[in-house]
Amino acid sequence: MKRRIEAVTDKRDAKSVDSDGYRLPTLVYMAREKRPDWSHHFKAGAMNALIRVSSEISNGAIILNLDCDMYANDADYIKEALCFFMDEKRGVSGFGAALYCGTGCFHRRVSLSGSKYSKECKGLWNSETRKNAHRTVTELEGASKVVASYGYEKGTQWGKEMGLIYGCPVEDIVTGLTIQCKGWKSIHYNPDKTAFLGVAPPTLDISLVQFTRWSNGMFQIFLSKYCPFIYGHKKIKLGAQMGYSVYLLWAPLSLPILYYTIVLPLYLPHGIPLFPRVSSRWFIPLAYVFLSQNIYSIAEALICGNTFKAWWNLQRMLMFRRNTSFFFAFIDCIFRKLELSQTTFTITAKVVTEDVSKRYQQEIMDFGNTSIIFTVIATLAMLHLFSLVGVLKMFLWGLEFEDVEKLVSQVLLCGLMVMINAPVYEALFFRKDRGCIPGSTMFKSVVFASLACLVPLK
Repeated sequence: MKRRIEAVTDKRDAKSVDSDGYRLPTLVYMAREKRPDWSHHFKAGAMNALIRVSSEISNGAIILNLDCDMYANDADYIKEALCFFMDEKRGVSGFGAALYCGTGCFHRRVSLSGSKYSKECKGLWNSETRKNAHRTVTELEGASKVVASYGYEKGTQWGKEMGLIYGCPVEDIVTGLTIQCKGWKSIHYNPDKTAFLGVAPPTLDISLVQFTRWSNGMFQIFLSKYCPFIYGHKKIKLGAQMGYSVYLLWAPLSLPILYYTIVLPLYLPHGIPLFPRVSSRWFIPLAYVFLSQNIYSIAEALICGNTFKAWWNLQRMLMFRRNTSFFFAFIDCIFRKLELSQTTFTITAKVVTEDVSKRYQQEIMDFGNTSIIFTVIATLAMLHLFSLVGVLKMFLWGLEFEDVEKLVSQVLLCGLMVMINAPVYEALFFRKDRGCIPGSTMFKSVVFASLACLVPLK
Protein backbone atom coordinates (compact mmCIF):
# COMPACT_ATOMS: atom_id res chain seq x y z
CA MET A 1 0.00 0.00 0.00
CA LYS A 2 1.51 3.30 -1.10
CA ARG A 3 1.58 6.28 1.20
CA ARG A 4 -0.57 9.27 0.46
CA ILE A 5 -0.49 12.66 2.13
CA GLU A 6 -2.93 15.31 0.93
CA ALA A 7 -3.80 18.67 2.47
CA VAL A 8 -7.58 18.90 2.13
CA THR A 9 -7.83 22.39 3.63
CA ASP A 10 -5.17 24.93 4.56
CA LYS A 11 -6.02 27.46 7.25
CA ARG A 12 -3.53 29.89 5.71
CA ASP A 13 -5.69 30.07 2.59
CA ALA A 14 -8.12 33.01 2.86
CA LYS A 15 -10.56 31.17 0.60
CA SER A 16 -10.69 28.14 2.89
CA VAL A 17 -13.90 29.04 4.77
CA ASP A 18 -17.14 27.30 5.69
CA SER A 19 -20.68 28.26 4.66
CA ASP A 20 -20.79 30.91 7.39
CA GLY A 21 -17.52 32.47 6.31
CA TYR A 22 -15.40 31.18 9.19
CA ARG A 23 -11.82 30.09 8.47
CA LEU A 24 -11.44 26.32 8.30
CA PRO A 25 -8.60 24.59 10.16
CA THR A 26 -5.92 22.69 8.32
CA LEU A 27 -7.13 19.19 7.44
CA VAL A 28 -4.70 16.59 6.12
CA TYR A 29 -5.56 13.13 4.81
CA MET A 30 -2.89 10.51 5.49
CA ALA A 31 -2.54 6.93 4.29
CA ARG A 32 0.77 5.51 5.51
CA GLU A 33 2.90 3.12 3.52
CA LYS A 34 2.56 -0.60 4.27
CA ARG A 35 4.47 -3.59 2.90
CA PRO A 36 3.82 -7.33 3.47
CA ASP A 37 7.37 -7.97 4.70
CA TRP A 38 7.35 -5.08 7.17
CA SER A 39 5.28 -4.93 10.36
CA HIS A 40 3.04 -1.87 10.40
CA HIS A 41 2.07 -2.36 14.10
CA PHE A 42 -1.65 -1.76 13.53
CA LYS A 43 -3.17 1.18 15.44
CA ALA A 44 0.03 2.02 17.32
CA GLY A 45 1.93 2.33 14.04
CA ALA A 46 -0.80 4.51 12.55
CA MET A 47 -0.79 6.78 15.60
CA ASN A 48 2.98 7.19 15.49
CA ALA A 49 2.85 8.06 11.80
CA LEU A 50 0.14 10.63 12.52
CA ILE A 51 2.23 12.15 15.30
CA ARG A 52 5.19 12.57 12.95
CA VAL A 53 3.11 13.95 10.09
CA SER A 54 1.37 16.44 12.38
CA SER A 55 4.77 17.64 13.57
CA GLU A 56 5.57 18.54 9.97
CA ILE A 57 2.20 20.21 9.36
CA SER A 58 1.67 22.28 12.53
CA ASN A 59 3.80 20.88 15.36
CA GLY A 60 1.08 21.91 17.81
CA ALA A 61 1.92 21.48 21.48
CA ILE A 62 -1.31 19.58 22.27
CA ILE A 63 -2.58 16.47 20.48
CA LEU A 64 -6.16 15.17 20.65
CA ASN A 65 -6.38 11.43 20.04
CA LEU A 66 -9.86 10.45 18.81
CA ASP A 67 -10.88 7.21 17.09
CA CYS A 68 -12.34 7.40 13.60
CA ASP A 69 -15.74 6.14 14.82
CA MET A 70 -16.10 8.91 17.42
CA TYR A 71 -16.94 12.59 17.30
CA ALA A 72 -16.93 15.60 19.61
CA ASN A 73 -20.29 16.05 21.31
CA ASP A 74 -19.36 19.35 22.96
CA ALA A 75 -16.86 21.69 21.31
CA ASP A 76 -16.41 23.67 24.54
CA TYR A 77 -14.90 20.60 26.14
CA ILE A 78 -11.71 21.15 24.13
CA LYS A 79 -11.31 24.61 25.69
CA GLU A 80 -11.94 23.16 29.14
CA ALA A 81 -9.36 20.44 28.59
CA LEU A 82 -6.71 22.99 27.65
CA CYS A 83 -7.20 24.66 31.05
CA PHE A 84 -5.69 21.60 32.72
CA PHE A 85 -2.53 22.00 30.65
CA MET A 86 -2.27 25.70 31.47
CA ASP A 87 -2.77 25.13 35.21
CA GLU A 88 -1.16 21.86 36.25
CA LYS A 89 -2.55 22.00 39.79
CA ARG A 90 -6.11 22.07 38.50
CA GLY A 91 -7.79 18.70 38.52
CA VAL A 92 -4.82 16.67 39.74
CA SER A 93 -6.06 14.32 42.44
CA GLY A 94 -5.49 10.79 43.65
CA PHE A 95 -2.33 9.32 42.20
CA GLY A 96 -2.23 11.37 38.97
CA ALA A 97 -2.32 8.14 36.98
CA ALA A 98 -5.60 7.99 35.07
CA LEU A 99 -5.41 5.31 32.37
CA TYR A 100 -4.90 6.20 28.74
CA CYS A 101 -7.70 4.25 27.05
CA GLY A 102 -6.91 4.95 23.41
CA THR A 103 -9.38 7.68 22.50
CA GLY A 104 -10.83 10.94 23.81
CA CYS A 105 -7.45 11.88 25.26
CA PHE A 106 -5.32 15.02 25.08
CA HIS A 107 -1.53 14.71 25.15
CA ARG A 108 1.36 17.10 25.31
CA ARG A 109 3.37 16.42 22.18
CA VAL A 110 6.57 16.42 24.20
CA SER A 111 5.23 13.61 26.43
CA LEU A 112 4.90 11.37 23.36
CA SER A 113 8.41 12.17 22.17
CA GLY A 114 10.06 10.12 24.92
CA SER A 115 10.95 13.14 27.05
CA LYS A 116 10.82 13.02 30.82
CA TYR A 117 8.74 15.56 32.69
CA SER A 118 10.42 18.84 33.56
CA LYS A 119 9.16 22.25 34.63
CA GLU A 120 10.48 23.71 31.37
CA CYS A 121 7.74 21.86 29.46
CA LYS A 122 5.23 24.52 30.59
CA GLY A 123 7.03 27.04 28.38
CA LEU A 124 6.81 25.00 25.19
CA TRP A 125 3.41 26.27 24.04
CA ASN A 126 4.82 28.31 21.18
CA SER A 127 8.03 26.38 20.62
CA GLU A 128 8.47 25.71 16.90
CA THR A 129 4.71 25.76 16.31
CA ARG A 130 5.18 28.29 13.52
CA LYS A 131 8.22 26.69 11.91
CA ASN A 132 6.15 25.70 8.85
CA ALA A 133 4.37 29.03 8.37
CA HIS A 134 6.33 29.87 5.20
CA ARG A 135 6.43 26.41 3.61
CA THR A 136 4.13 25.67 0.71
CA VAL A 137 1.56 22.91 0.75
CA THR A 138 3.67 20.90 -1.69
CA GLU A 139 6.72 21.19 0.57
CA LEU A 140 4.71 20.12 3.62
CA GLU A 141 3.24 17.14 1.79
CA GLY A 142 6.69 16.09 0.62
CA ALA A 143 8.18 16.28 4.12
CA SER A 144 5.20 14.39 5.55
CA LYS A 145 5.59 11.55 3.06
CA VAL A 146 9.12 10.98 4.29
CA VAL A 147 8.10 10.53 7.95
CA ALA A 148 5.11 8.34 6.95
CA SER A 149 7.22 5.89 4.92
CA TYR A 150 7.39 2.26 6.04
CA GLY A 151 11.12 2.31 6.80
CA TYR A 152 11.34 5.62 8.63
CA GLU A 153 11.23 4.04 12.09
CA LYS A 154 14.10 1.62 11.42
CA GLY A 155 16.94 2.29 13.82
CA THR A 156 14.92 4.82 15.85
CA GLN A 157 13.21 4.74 19.24
CA TRP A 158 9.72 4.95 17.76
CA GLY A 159 7.55 2.26 19.35
CA LYS A 160 10.11 1.78 22.14
CA GLU A 161 10.70 5.06 23.92
CA MET A 162 8.88 7.42 21.54
CA GLY A 163 5.22 7.50 20.55
CA LEU A 164 2.92 4.56 21.25
CA ILE A 165 4.65 1.38 22.43
CA TYR A 166 4.68 -1.62 20.07
CA GLY A 167 4.28 -5.31 20.80
CA CYS A 168 1.03 -5.32 22.78
CA PRO A 169 -2.63 -5.53 21.66
CA VAL A 170 -3.49 -2.72 24.12
CA GLU A 171 -0.86 -0.22 23.09
CA ASP A 172 -2.72 2.61 24.79
CA ILE A 173 -2.52 1.17 28.32
CA VAL A 174 1.19 0.37 28.15
CA THR A 175 1.93 3.74 26.53
CA GLY A 176 0.11 5.58 29.31
CA LEU A 177 2.08 3.63 31.90
CA THR A 178 5.45 4.47 30.30
CA ILE A 179 4.52 8.16 30.05
CA GLN A 180 3.54 8.29 33.72
CA CYS A 181 6.76 6.52 34.70
CA LYS A 182 8.63 9.41 33.08
CA GLY A 183 7.04 11.83 35.52
CA TRP A 184 3.98 12.99 33.57
CA LYS A 185 0.65 13.18 35.39
CA SER A 186 -2.75 12.38 33.93
CA ILE A 187 -6.28 13.19 35.05
CA HIS A 188 -9.75 11.92 34.24
CA TYR A 189 -12.22 14.68 33.43
CA ASN A 190 -15.91 13.80 33.29
CA PRO A 191 -17.99 16.86 32.29
CA ASP A 192 -21.75 17.00 32.83
CA LYS A 193 -22.32 16.77 29.09
CA THR A 194 -20.58 13.82 27.44
CA ALA A 195 -17.55 15.15 25.60
CA PHE A 196 -17.22 12.47 22.92
CA LEU A 197 -19.65 9.96 21.47
CA GLY A 198 -19.08 7.05 19.13
CA VAL A 199 -20.14 3.64 17.88
CA ALA A 200 -20.15 0.72 20.33
CA PRO A 201 -20.16 -3.00 19.42
CA PRO A 202 -23.80 -3.69 18.44
CA THR A 203 -23.96 -7.39 19.35
CA LEU A 204 -22.97 -9.45 22.37
CA ASP A 205 -20.44 -11.66 20.57
CA ILE A 206 -18.60 -8.68 19.08
CA SER A 207 -18.47 -7.02 22.49
CA LEU A 208 -17.12 -10.17 24.14
CA VAL A 209 -14.49 -10.64 21.42
CA GLN A 210 -13.38 -7.06 22.00
CA PHE A 211 -13.03 -7.69 25.75
CA THR A 212 -11.11 -10.88 25.00
CA ARG A 213 -8.53 -8.85 23.09
CA TRP A 214 -8.36 -6.16 25.77
CA SER A 215 -8.00 -8.57 28.70
CA ASN A 216 -5.47 -10.66 26.77
CA GLY A 217 -3.35 -7.61 26.02
CA MET A 218 -3.53 -6.30 29.57
CA PHE A 219 -2.49 -9.64 31.05
CA GLN A 220 0.43 -9.66 28.62
CA ILE A 221 1.50 -6.33 30.08
CA PHE A 222 1.38 -7.74 33.61
CA LEU A 223 3.58 -10.68 32.58
CA SER A 224 6.06 -8.48 30.70
CA LYS A 225 8.75 -6.04 31.75
CA TYR A 226 6.01 -3.38 31.89
CA CYS A 227 4.39 -4.96 34.96
CA PRO A 228 3.46 -1.91 37.11
CA PHE A 229 5.12 -3.38 40.20
CA ILE A 230 8.41 -3.80 38.32
CA TYR A 231 8.49 -1.11 35.63
CA GLY A 232 6.70 1.40 37.83
CA HIS A 233 8.72 0.71 40.99
CA LYS A 234 9.74 4.03 42.54
CA LYS A 235 8.39 5.81 39.46
CA ILE A 236 4.67 5.87 40.23
CA LYS A 237 2.95 5.47 43.59
CA LEU A 238 2.00 2.06 44.94
CA GLY A 239 -1.68 2.99 44.75
CA ALA A 240 -1.29 3.69 41.03
CA GLN A 241 0.47 0.34 40.55
CA MET A 242 -2.39 -1.44 42.29
CA GLY A 243 -4.91 0.55 40.26
CA TYR A 244 -3.32 -0.62 37.02
CA SER A 245 -3.38 -4.20 38.27
CA VAL A 246 -7.16 -4.10 38.70
CA TYR A 247 -7.37 -3.96 34.89
CA LEU A 248 -4.27 -5.95 34.00
CA LEU A 249 -5.53 -8.95 36.01
CA TRP A 250 -8.92 -9.21 34.32
CA ALA A 251 -7.89 -12.50 32.69
CA PRO A 252 -6.81 -14.49 35.78
CA LEU A 253 -9.78 -13.03 37.66
CA SER A 254 -11.92 -15.36 35.55
CA LEU A 255 -10.59 -18.45 37.35
CA PRO A 256 -12.21 -17.97 40.80
CA ILE A 257 -15.41 -16.64 39.21
CA LEU A 258 -15.62 -19.59 36.80
CA TYR A 259 -14.87 -21.99 39.64
CA TYR A 260 -17.85 -20.84 41.71
CA THR A 261 -20.03 -20.55 38.62
CA ILE A 262 -19.45 -24.25 37.92
CA VAL A 263 -18.95 -25.80 41.35
CA LEU A 264 -21.92 -24.10 43.04
CA PRO A 265 -24.62 -25.62 40.77
CA LEU A 266 -22.82 -28.99 40.72
CA TYR A 267 -22.71 -29.31 44.51
CA LEU A 268 -26.17 -27.90 45.22
CA PRO A 269 -28.36 -30.84 44.01
CA HIS A 270 -26.15 -33.23 45.98
CA GLY A 271 -26.67 -31.27 49.19
CA ILE A 272 -22.98 -30.43 49.56
CA PRO A 273 -22.56 -27.03 51.30
CA LEU A 274 -19.94 -24.51 50.16
CA PHE A 275 -20.70 -21.80 52.71
CA PRO A 276 -21.35 -21.64 56.48
CA ARG A 277 -24.81 -22.32 57.89
CA VAL A 278 -27.07 -19.30 58.37
CA SER A 279 -27.00 -19.87 62.14
CA SER A 280 -23.18 -19.99 62.21
CA ARG A 281 -21.21 -16.93 63.34
CA TRP A 282 -19.01 -17.41 60.26
CA PHE A 283 -22.01 -16.59 58.09
CA ILE A 284 -21.94 -12.97 59.34
CA PRO A 285 -18.72 -11.86 57.57
CA LEU A 286 -19.85 -13.65 54.39
CA ALA A 287 -23.20 -11.84 54.39
CA TYR A 288 -21.54 -8.55 55.32
CA VAL A 289 -19.10 -8.67 52.40
CA PHE A 290 -21.81 -9.68 49.92
CA LEU A 291 -24.35 -7.08 51.03
CA SER A 292 -21.93 -4.18 51.57
CA GLN A 293 -20.22 -4.68 48.21
CA ASN A 294 -23.49 -4.76 46.28
CA ILE A 295 -25.14 -1.95 48.24
CA TYR A 296 -22.09 0.25 47.70
CA SER A 297 -22.04 -0.66 44.00
CA ILE A 298 -25.73 0.22 43.57
CA ALA A 299 -25.34 3.49 45.49
CA GLU A 300 -22.31 4.44 43.41
CA ALA A 301 -24.22 3.76 40.18
CA LEU A 302 -27.21 5.83 41.31
CA ILE A 303 -25.02 8.72 42.46
CA CYS A 304 -23.30 8.75 39.06
CA GLY A 305 -26.66 9.16 37.35
CA ASN A 306 -27.30 5.57 36.29
CA THR A 307 -30.47 3.58 36.95
CA PHE A 308 -30.89 0.31 38.82
CA LYS A 309 -31.65 -1.36 35.50
CA ALA A 310 -28.34 -0.14 34.09
CA TRP A 311 -26.53 -1.47 37.18
CA TRP A 312 -28.22 -4.86 36.85
CA ASN A 313 -27.36 -5.08 33.16
CA LEU A 314 -23.74 -4.29 34.02
CA GLN A 315 -23.66 -7.21 36.50
CA ARG A 316 -24.99 -9.46 33.75
CA MET A 317 -22.33 -8.28 31.30
CA LEU A 318 -19.59 -8.65 33.93
CA MET A 319 -20.61 -12.25 34.50
CA PHE A 320 -20.63 -13.00 30.77
CA ARG A 321 -17.20 -11.39 30.33
CA ARG A 322 -15.61 -13.19 33.26
CA ASN A 323 -16.93 -16.61 32.22
CA THR A 324 -15.94 -16.26 28.56
CA SER A 325 -13.81 -13.31 27.41
CA PHE A 326 -11.48 -13.17 30.39
CA PHE A 327 -11.08 -16.96 30.56
CA PHE A 328 -10.31 -17.32 26.85
CA ALA A 329 -7.86 -14.42 27.14
CA PHE A 330 -6.13 -16.14 30.06
CA ILE A 331 -5.75 -19.41 28.12
CA ASP A 332 -4.52 -17.62 25.00
CA CYS A 333 -2.01 -15.55 26.96
CA ILE A 334 -0.59 -18.64 28.70
CA PHE A 335 -0.29 -20.43 25.35
CA ARG A 336 1.51 -17.40 23.97
CA LYS A 337 3.98 -17.39 26.86
CA LEU A 338 4.62 -21.09 26.18
CA GLU A 339 5.12 -20.15 22.51
CA LEU A 340 2.20 -22.35 21.47
CA SER A 341 0.40 -19.47 19.74
CA GLN A 342 1.05 -15.96 18.47
CA THR A 343 -0.70 -12.69 19.23
CA THR A 344 -3.12 -11.55 16.56
CA PHE A 345 -4.97 -8.27 16.24
CA THR A 346 -8.74 -8.78 16.02
CA ILE A 347 -10.67 -6.02 14.30
CA THR A 348 -13.91 -5.09 16.07
CA ALA A 349 -16.71 -5.14 13.49
CA LYS A 350 -19.26 -2.34 13.90
CA VAL A 351 -21.20 -2.56 10.63
CA VAL A 352 -24.56 -4.26 11.22
CA THR A 353 -27.69 -5.25 9.36
CA GLU A 354 -31.03 -3.55 9.83
CA ASP A 355 -32.53 -6.29 12.04
CA VAL A 356 -29.44 -6.36 14.28
CA SER A 357 -29.62 -2.58 14.61
CA LYS A 358 -33.31 -2.81 15.50
CA ARG A 359 -32.65 -5.31 18.29
CA TYR A 360 -29.82 -3.11 19.54
CA GLN A 361 -32.16 -0.11 19.76
CA GLN A 362 -34.71 -2.24 21.62
CA GLU A 363 -32.00 -3.38 24.08
CA ILE A 364 -32.46 -7.03 23.08
CA MET A 365 -29.34 -9.20 23.24
CA ASP A 366 -28.28 -10.84 19.99
CA PHE A 367 -27.19 -14.50 20.30
CA GLY A 368 -27.65 -15.35 16.63
CA ASN A 369 -24.51 -17.37 15.82
CA THR A 370 -22.79 -20.61 16.81
CA SER A 371 -19.80 -19.04 18.55
CA ILE A 372 -18.18 -21.09 21.31
CA ILE A 373 -18.76 -18.07 23.54
CA PHE A 374 -22.51 -18.61 23.37
CA THR A 375 -22.08 -22.36 23.93
CA VAL A 376 -20.30 -21.64 27.21
CA ILE A 377 -22.86 -19.01 28.27
CA ALA A 378 -25.81 -21.25 27.43
CA THR A 379 -24.25 -24.31 29.12
CA LEU A 380 -23.62 -22.43 32.37
CA ALA A 381 -27.13 -20.98 32.25
CA MET A 382 -28.69 -24.43 31.81
CA LEU A 383 -26.47 -25.86 34.56
CA HIS A 384 -27.82 -23.31 37.06
CA LEU A 385 -31.39 -23.86 35.91
CA PHE A 386 -31.13 -27.65 36.31
CA SER A 387 -29.50 -27.21 39.71
CA LEU A 388 -32.16 -24.81 41.00
CA VAL A 389 -35.00 -27.03 39.80
CA GLY A 390 -33.32 -30.06 41.38
CA VAL A 391 -32.85 -28.48 44.80
CA LEU A 392 -36.40 -27.08 44.82
CA LYS A 393 -37.65 -30.65 44.28
CA MET A 394 -35.55 -31.71 47.25
CA PHE A 395 -37.18 -29.01 49.38
CA LEU A 396 -40.65 -30.12 48.32
CA TRP A 397 -39.84 -33.70 49.26
CA GLY A 398 -39.27 -32.54 52.82
CA LEU A 399 -35.65 -31.96 53.79
CA GLU A 400 -34.82 -31.52 57.45
CA PHE A 401 -34.27 -27.98 58.72
CA GLU A 402 -30.54 -28.52 59.16
CA ASP A 403 -30.17 -29.61 55.55
CA VAL A 404 -32.16 -26.60 54.32
CA GLU A 405 -30.20 -24.18 56.52
CA LYS A 406 -26.80 -25.22 55.19
CA LEU A 407 -27.90 -24.76 51.56
CA VAL A 408 -29.70 -21.40 51.84
CA SER A 409 -26.69 -19.35 50.65
CA GLN A 410 -26.14 -21.56 47.62
CA VAL A 411 -29.82 -21.54 46.69
CA LEU A 412 -29.90 -17.73 46.81
CA LEU A 413 -26.76 -17.40 44.69
CA CYS A 414 -28.03 -19.98 42.23
CA GLY A 415 -31.31 -18.07 42.01
CA LEU A 416 -29.39 -14.85 41.31
CA MET A 417 -27.49 -16.59 38.52
CA VAL A 418 -30.77 -17.77 36.99
CA MET A 419 -32.06 -14.18 37.10
CA ILE A 420 -28.84 -12.91 35.48
CA ASN A 421 -29.24 -15.48 32.71
CA ALA A 422 -32.87 -14.58 32.00
CA PRO A 423 -32.07 -13.23 28.48
CA VAL A 424 -30.27 -16.50 27.74
CA TYR A 425 -33.32 -18.61 28.63
CA GLU A 426 -35.47 -16.30 26.53
CA ALA A 427 -33.13 -16.74 23.58
CA LEU A 428 -33.07 -20.52 24.12
CA PHE A 429 -36.77 -21.25 24.46
CA PHE A 430 -39.01 -18.32 23.57
CA ARG A 431 -37.52 -16.07 20.91
CA LYS A 432 -38.01 -16.86 17.23
CA ASP A 433 -36.11 -13.98 15.64
CA ARG A 434 -32.64 -14.20 14.11
CA GLY A 435 -31.10 -13.15 17.40
CA CYS A 436 -32.16 -16.32 19.24
CA ILE A 437 -29.66 -19.02 20.15
CA PRO A 438 -29.32 -21.53 17.25
CA GLY A 439 -30.66 -25.04 17.73
CA SER A 440 -27.20 -26.61 17.55
CA THR A 441 -25.94 -24.40 20.38
CA MET A 442 -29.04 -25.16 22.47
CA PHE A 443 -28.56 -28.92 21.92
CA LYS A 444 -24.89 -28.80 22.95
CA SER A 445 -25.63 -26.69 26.03
CA VAL A 446 -28.40 -29.02 27.25
CA VAL A 447 -26.22 -32.10 26.69
CA PHE A 448 -23.17 -30.61 28.43
CA ALA A 449 -25.23 -29.33 31.38
CA SER A 450 -27.03 -32.68 31.74
CA LEU A 451 -23.76 -34.62 31.72
CA ALA A 452 -22.31 -32.28 34.34
CA CYS A 453 -25.32 -32.83 36.61
CA LEU A 454 -24.85 -36.59 36.35
CA VAL A 455 -21.28 -36.47 37.66
CA PRO A 456 -21.16 -38.38 41.00
CA LEU A 457 -19.75 -36.16 43.76
CA LYS A 458 -20.44 -38.22 46.88
